[in-house]
Formats: sequence, C-alpha cells, structure tokens
Amino acid sequence: MMDAPTTAAYDSTADTKEHIKQVRKRITEFTDRLWMRGNAHDASKLGPNEKPLFDEMTPKLKTMVYGTQEYKDSLKALGPALRHHYENNTHHPEHWGEKGVAGMCLLDLVEMYCDWQAATLRGKDGDFAKGLAINEARFKLDPQLASIFRNTFERYGDLGRDPARS
Repeated sequence: MMDAPTTAAYDSTADTKEHIKQVRKRITEFTDRLWMRGNAHDASKLGPNEKPLFDEMTPKLKTMVYGTQEYKDSLKALGPALRHHYENNTHHPEHWGEKGVAGMCLLDLVEMYCDWQAATLRGKDGDFAKGLAINEARFKLDPQLASIFRNTFERYGDLGRDPARS
C-alpha cells in the first residue's frame, strides 16, 4: 500500500489578495465608464435635433401620469426628437430595434435603471414602482431582470435621494 504524497501546507492569502485586486480593478473600470456615461447622459437633448421639441413638450409631460394614453399621445408629438434621441443613446431599448433590452450591455442597463428613477421625479405621480411595472410590460422585460430591478429599488430606494432628507 502506497502512502499518499505529502504536500506542503498551502497558504491562499497571496492568491486571494491577487483575486481581490483583479476584481477591484474591474469594478473601478466599470464605475469609471458608468461615471463617464452619467456625465454625458442625454446630452443629445440639448442639441438642435431634440431641444426645440423637448422645450415644447416637457412642461406638458410633467402634468401627465406616466403610461396613460394622454402621455403616450404626447410622445407622438416628440416623434422626430425621440427618434434622434433613441438613435444616439444606447440606454434606451428603442436604440436596439427588435432586440430591445436584450441588445443592451450591463452599462446600458444600469444607466436605463437610473434614468427611469430620475424620470419618475418629472412626472405627475412620481411612482417608480408603478413606472417599473409599466416598463416591464412595455419593453417585455425578462421576469428575472424585472425582479432584479425591483430588488434594487426595494433595497436602495431612490439612488439619487438626499441622505440628509431620508
């Protein structure tokens, strides 16, 4: 009968620290890219292809409840501006044509989620959970992704809130 070979005791500290370093490096790269997207978010709305129609329609949209027929009808008036906006902003499912949300990357999804939260503040009722349910149906969100969005809201609420006012 052969004895099992003896091995020197293994200390995983160095490997674990290297792994932590590699994960941190990737999270930093991700957050840097997300930060850049936040700085450039919706900049096309300030250009000549979009601004005139948004100047006209935004005050009207503020008086409406998201998802209502009145709201949907008002979006039609934004037609050319919205087409340009969707073509130039990957955080909108419409940018991806038939693929919709399935065409997005994780950065697009995070920006879209934050955009939906911020957009809630502009509407008449300001109900993010209701808006999320509307968008789940509107964009045919996979149930797992919709659950992740709901979980995020339940755990963190409005990510842009002033902590001093919470």
